[in-house]
Amino acid sequence: MIQVTDLHKRFGELEVLKGVSLSVARGEVISIVGASGAGKTTLLQIVGTLSRPDGGQILIDGVDPFVLGDKDLSRFRNRHIGFVFQFHHLLPEFSAFENVCIPGFIGRRSRGEVERRADELLSMLGLAARRDHKPGQLSGGEQQRVAIARALINSPDVLLADEPSGNLDSRNRDEIHRLFFDLRDRLGQTTVLVTHDEGLAAMADRKITMSDGLIV
Repeated sequence: MIQVTDLHKRFGELEVLKGVSLSVARGEVISIVGASGAGKTTLLQIVGTLSRPDGGQILIDGVDPFVLGDKDLSRFRNRHIGFVFQFHHLLPEFSAFENVCIPGFIGRRSRGEVERRADELLSMLGLAARRDHKPGQLSGGEQQRVAIARALINSPDVLLADEPSGNLDSRNRDEIHRLFFDLRDRLGQTTVLVTHDEGLAAMADRKITMSDGLIV
């Protein structure tokens, strides 16, 4: 599903990625660990097409997204990649249901299709009773589950998560950890997790360690 070959990225004089190569199988959950500054988040941002590499190639399901123009790249990202961040970035004025629907509407899918899928995901994630609550009325764990449902609304090929449980208490953290593997089992979801949480990292099908811009 993901093939990264000899990836390089520099910010000014600082070389953050120094020739990273990595493959992720369809339906695999991998974790990426390493000290701060190792290049984990930069790698995730490039795989997610949020940042362009200075050298090397990425293929997502056989497609090189960086040969696309800006508009086509945005469409590709919306359709094929879902993101979950440490801070959920839900829009506070909208309900859980509305937040989940937004990427589907951006992708210009039909309202009926998007709304049906949003209800399915909220139900699957145990949030049906919280459908019409705004983020401020939800617990931290519920907010993060809404963010995961939002990431899944367009049935992406790849789910990318950057410290997805870093802002949660231990009970909610454990629930979110189990959820990623439930999604793999139920949806065949390919997932890349960047984390400092060794418990989550150890649960993955494969743990990748980065140091000083390289996979070690």
